[in-house]
Amino acid sequence: DTFYISKEILMRTQTSPMQARALEKHDFSKGPLKMISPGIVYRRDTDDPTHSHQFHQVEGLFIDEHVTMADLKGTLITMAQNIFGDKFDIRLRPSYFPFTEPSVEVDVTCFNCMGKGCDVCKHTGWIEVL
Repeated sequence: DTFYISKEILMRTQTSPMQARALEKHDFSKGPLKMISPGIVYRRDTDDPTHSHQFHQVEGLFIDEHVTMADLKGTLITMAQNIFGDKFDIRLRPSYFPFTEPSVEVDVTCFNCMGKGCDVCKHTGWIEVL
């Protein structure tokens, strides 16, 4: 799943290493850890209308007492609305990822058919964005 430039050089496949660095450096006696890690990543995917070998990835990490799924949901919906605008609906789907809990996937109304269903969205009316 990776893009090697040479045997020693690899294009970044994810932004997750930033979370580990932040965890190592953060002083929890000074408060919670809240971070966003955006970046361009590269994967050996075949380009099609909904996949690319290069894309922007955004990961977030929030560690504190009393953090709930409502915090994650509000953050993801607000971010998606700001990126995609008001003309697109947003939905969250529960999902399982072995490295995060809780986890959801975020879909927006298909930009091509505006939710009616087409080849781009596999006739679902939705495009997965997160």
